[in-house]
Amino acid sequence: MCEKFTVCGNSMEMLVQNNLNLPKMTEEDGCLFAGFDEDKCLRKISSGLYTFQTYLEYVKETFISEKQSVDLLCYSTEHLARTIRQMVINPDEVIIPDPATQESLRAKLKSNKNWIEKITTHLILRDFTSFMEKTVRAVRYLKNTRSFSV
Repeated sequence: MCEKFTVCGNSMEMLVQNNLNLPKMTEEDGCLFAGFDEDKCLRKISSGLYTFQTYLEYVKETFISEKQSVDLLCYSTEHLARTIRQMVINPDEVIIPDPATQESLRAKLKSNKNWIEKITTHLILRDFTSFMEKTVRAVRYLKNTRSFSV
Protein backbone atom coordinates (compact mmCIF):
# COMPACT_ATOMS: atom_id res chain seq x y z
CA MET A 1 0.00 0.00 0.00
CA CYS A 2 2.74 2.47 0.96
CA GLU A 3 4.65 1.76 -2.25
CA LYS A 4 1.66 1.85 -4.59
CA PHE A 5 -0.05 4.96 -3.21
CA THR A 6 2.71 6.64 -1.16
CA VAL A 7 0.34 6.65 1.81
CA CYS A 8 2.16 5.70 4.97
CA GLY A 9 1.72 6.08 8.71
CA ASN A 10 3.98 9.12 8.83
CA SER A 11 2.18 10.88 5.98
CA MET A 12 0.51 14.18 6.82
CA GLU A 13 -2.58 12.90 5.00
CA MET A 14 -3.02 10.29 7.72
CA LEU A 15 -4.15 13.07 10.02
CA VAL A 16 -7.49 13.06 8.17
CA GLN A 17 -10.20 12.17 10.65
CA ASN A 18 -10.93 8.44 10.74
CA ASN A 19 -14.70 8.15 11.11
CA LEU A 20 -15.02 4.70 9.56
CA ASN A 21 -16.17 2.95 12.76
CA LEU A 22 -14.10 -0.11 11.94
CA PRO A 23 -14.37 -3.06 14.36
CA LYS A 24 -11.72 -3.06 17.06
CA MET A 25 -11.02 -5.34 20.00
CA THR A 26 -10.92 -3.79 23.43
CA GLU A 27 -10.56 -5.08 26.99
CA GLU A 28 -14.35 -5.37 27.26
CA ASP A 29 -14.45 -7.97 24.46
CA GLY A 30 -13.07 -10.76 26.65
CA CYS A 31 -10.21 -11.55 24.28
CA LEU A 32 -7.30 -10.50 26.46
CA PHE A 33 -5.53 -13.20 28.44
CA ALA A 34 -6.43 -11.59 31.77
CA GLY A 35 -10.19 -11.96 32.02
CA PHE A 36 -10.48 -14.13 28.92
CA ASP A 37 -14.14 -14.95 28.18
CA GLU A 38 -14.26 -17.54 25.41
CA ASP A 39 -17.84 -17.12 24.24
CA LYS A 40 -17.80 -13.33 24.43
CA CYS A 41 -14.49 -13.24 22.56
CA LEU A 42 -15.70 -15.58 19.81
CA ARG A 43 -18.87 -13.47 19.38
CA LYS A 44 -16.75 -10.33 19.03
CA ILE A 45 -14.40 -11.96 16.53
CA SER A 46 -17.21 -13.33 14.38
CA SER A 47 -19.23 -10.08 14.52
CA GLY A 48 -16.13 -8.07 13.66
CA LEU A 49 -15.27 -10.27 10.70
CA TYR A 50 -18.82 -10.02 9.35
CA THR A 51 -18.63 -6.23 9.68
CA PHE A 52 -15.26 -6.07 7.94
CA GLN A 53 -16.71 -7.83 4.89
CA THR A 54 -18.41 -4.66 3.62
CA TYR A 55 -15.20 -2.69 4.09
CA LEU A 56 -13.19 -5.35 2.29
CA GLU A 57 -15.63 -5.26 -0.63
CA TYR A 58 -14.90 -1.53 -0.86
CA VAL A 59 -11.17 -2.25 -0.86
CA LYS A 60 -11.71 -4.77 -3.66
CA GLU A 61 -13.51 -2.12 -5.75
CA THR A 62 -10.87 0.56 -5.17
CA PHE A 63 -7.64 -1.44 -5.03
CA ILE A 64 -8.14 -2.94 -8.49
CA SER A 65 -4.48 -3.89 -9.03
CA GLU A 66 -4.80 -6.38 -6.15
CA LYS A 67 -8.33 -7.59 -6.91
CA GLN A 68 -7.42 -11.30 -6.86
CA SER A 69 -5.67 -11.02 -3.49
CA VAL A 70 -8.55 -9.03 -2.00
CA ASP A 71 -11.06 -11.55 -3.43
CA LEU A 72 -9.23 -14.31 -1.56
CA LEU A 73 -9.13 -12.17 1.58
CA CYS A 74 -12.91 -11.56 1.37
CA TYR A 75 -13.64 -15.27 0.92
CA SER A 76 -11.31 -16.29 3.77
CA THR A 77 -12.77 -13.65 6.08
CA GLU A 78 -16.32 -14.84 5.44
CA HIS A 79 -15.32 -18.47 5.96
CA LEU A 80 -13.57 -17.66 9.24
CA ALA A 81 -16.56 -15.59 10.44
CA ARG A 82 -18.93 -18.51 9.73
CA THR A 83 -16.62 -21.06 11.35
CA ILE A 84 -16.19 -19.03 14.53
CA ARG A 85 -19.92 -18.23 14.65
CA GLN A 86 -20.63 -21.97 14.79
CA MET A 87 -18.42 -22.20 17.89
CA VAL A 88 -20.43 -19.60 19.82
CA ILE A 89 -22.86 -21.02 22.40
CA ASN A 90 -25.74 -19.04 20.86
CA PRO A 91 -24.80 -18.20 17.23
CA ASP A 92 -27.81 -15.85 16.96
CA GLU A 93 -25.98 -13.45 19.29
CA VAL A 94 -23.34 -12.82 16.61
CA ILE A 95 -24.07 -9.45 15.03
CA ILE A 96 -24.29 -9.69 11.25
CA PRO A 97 -24.92 -6.39 9.46
CA ASP A 98 -28.23 -6.42 7.59
CA PRO A 99 -28.28 -5.69 3.83
CA ALA A 100 -29.66 -2.16 4.32
CA THR A 101 -26.83 -1.27 6.71
CA GLN A 102 -24.26 -2.75 4.34
CA GLU A 103 -25.68 -0.82 1.38
CA SER A 104 -25.71 2.43 3.37
CA LEU A 105 -22.08 1.88 4.35
CA ARG A 106 -21.11 1.07 0.74
CA ALA A 107 -22.75 4.30 -0.44
CA LYS A 108 -20.95 6.31 2.25
CA LEU A 109 -17.59 4.79 1.33
CA LYS A 110 -18.13 5.32 -2.41
CA SER A 111 -19.01 8.98 -1.89
CA ASN A 112 -15.46 9.70 -0.76
CA LYS A 113 -13.40 11.87 -3.04
CA ASN A 114 -10.64 10.20 -5.01
CA TRP A 115 -7.80 11.43 -2.79
CA ILE A 116 -9.54 10.17 0.35
CA GLU A 117 -10.13 6.79 -1.31
CA LYS A 118 -6.47 5.88 -0.83
CA ILE A 119 -6.51 6.92 2.81
CA THR A 120 -9.73 4.97 3.43
CA THR A 121 -8.29 1.84 1.84
CA HIS A 122 -5.14 2.18 3.94
CA LEU A 123 -7.14 2.66 7.17
CA ILE A 124 -9.37 -0.34 6.44
CA LEU A 125 -6.41 -2.62 5.74
CA ARG A 126 -4.46 -1.31 8.74
CA ASP A 127 -7.36 -1.88 11.14
CA PHE A 128 -8.20 -5.26 9.59
CA THR A 129 -4.59 -6.32 10.16
CA SER A 130 -4.75 -5.21 13.79
CA PHE A 131 -8.07 -7.03 14.30
CA MET A 132 -6.67 -10.22 12.75
CA GLU A 133 -3.53 -10.07 14.91
CA LYS A 134 -5.71 -10.03 18.02
CA THR A 135 -7.91 -12.77 16.57
CA VAL A 136 -4.88 -14.99 16.01
CA ARG A 137 -3.72 -14.40 19.59
CA ALA A 138 -7.16 -15.31 20.95
CA VAL A 139 -7.42 -18.46 18.82
CA ARG A 140 -3.91 -19.55 19.83
CA TYR A 141 -4.82 -18.99 23.46
CA LEU A 142 -7.95 -21.13 23.04
CA LYS A 143 -5.96 -23.80 21.25
CA ASN A 144 -3.41 -23.94 24.07
CA THR A 145 -5.96 -23.99 26.90
CA ARG A 146 -8.31 -26.67 25.59
CA SER A 147 -8.84 -29.09 22.76
CA PHE A 148 -9.80 -26.59 20.10
CA SER A 149 -9.55 -26.90 16.35
CA VAL A 150 -10.06 -24.26 13.69
